[in-house]
Amino acid sequence: QVQLVESGGKSVQVGGSLRLSCAASGRTFSSDCMAWFRQATGKEREFVANMRNNTATAYYAPSVKGRFSISRDNAKNIVYLQMNSLKPEDTAVYYCAAGRLGGALARGYDYWGQGTQVTVSS
Repeated sequence: QVQLVESGGKSVQVGGSLRLSCAASGRTFSSDCMAWFRQATGKEREFVANMRNNTATAYYAPSVKGRFSISRDNAKNIVYLQMNSLKPEDTAVYYCAAGRLGGALARGYDYWGQGTQVTVSS
């Protein structure tokens, strides 16, 4: 059974930092594109960042570029999202996703985690 389990979400103050983790199990994801999406209350799910293993090239949404960093440990089947200089508009449920197609659209991913809440307050 394939599972993605996120952790690390919590409430932080503006300017703070958090590191989210996503533990994947059930199969090897080394060939997949791993990504983070987020969904704020009342808004659509949006792309945050992704990374393919074969290139180790990361892509970021303009709203988080320079503040967030995605990384992955293929030996442990874990993907991370380091979030710095957090803003109130970063408040959302953050989802981990895995898929062979990848990209910035949700339809490019076959597996999703249950999400972890990040709340940024001033």
